[in-house]
Amino acid sequence: MNSTGELLEYNAMKLSLSVRIAEGFLSKEIPILPLDDVVSVAAKAGYSAVCMRASQVGIQSPAETVQAAIEMLRRRAIIVSMVTGDFDTVYNNERGPSALRNIRPYLRLATELGAPLIRVAIKCSDDIAWVQKAADEAAEVGIRLVHQCHTLSLFETVESIVDTIQRIDRKNFGLVYEPANLQLCGQDYGYETMQQLAPWIFNVYLQNQVLRSDGAVTLDTWCRGPVPFNIIPVHATGGLDFPLVMEGLARIGYQGYVTVHQSATEGETPAQSAQRTADYLRAVGGRQ
Repeated sequence: MNSTGELLEYNAMKLSLSVRIAEGFLSKEIPILPLDDVVSVAAKAGYSAVCMRASQVGIQSPAETVQAAIEMLRRRAIIVSMVTGDFDTVYNNERGPSALRNIRPYLRLATELGAPLIRVAIKCSDDIAWVQKAADEAAEVGIRLVHQCHTLSLFETVESIVDTIQRIDRKNFGLVYEPANLQLCGQDYGYETMQQLAPWIFNVYLQNQVLRSDGAVTLDTWCRGPVPFNIIPVHATGGLDFPLVMEGLARIGYQGYVTVHQSATEGETPAQSAQRTADYLRAVGGRQ
């Protein structure tokens, strides 16, 4: 709500569905649905894009697989909002930054898929020079690199995010704003934080959770140790304050994609999850 009590409208919202919806939370390599089905789910629920991950198409995919994906996406009029081209980046493991040492295969894949963004991983200060080099190569073909707000990285805390992006100092390097990971790391994820990070927010990821001492899932963080939580649907109550998130995005004038970055939760099919989440986000965003 704004100061007059009216819901802020965010008319520029563009919804993207991550192919993660066909992955398990902890198993990110073998999808439960083929890409054609995921894109069909996205189209029927009103998403205009999909966020591509290596479980469907990555740098490891044969050329014929990539070409088939391109043709299918074109037929369905669905674009690719971002590419995460390998499993190490997805798992955020110690090999995640290796893509920065050889960004060319990722640039080629993103170019073929028509994706404007590539997600990368940064684990330590030694990676920064490699990020700068990769960003310079990406700029040559009009592609931007992004890093998600993420545990066990230089993008855990707001202070570290700002410091790291300023040190990288590349116009085509920015952030995937992701409130769930900020919450895990004990960070504010509302308007004040968005305002601070606004110049670098190139994409938005949404997933939902409830922090609980007896949570079924625990993720480690550098800033506050292990954090237990339960995964819940984006459209469920009791988790993250998505009306607050949408209000913040409206206030900073964000006009990029809002990406549903969550596997289907227990009791929902991917199609049900995608539709219910899209309906909910349109409702809390105050637009159709």
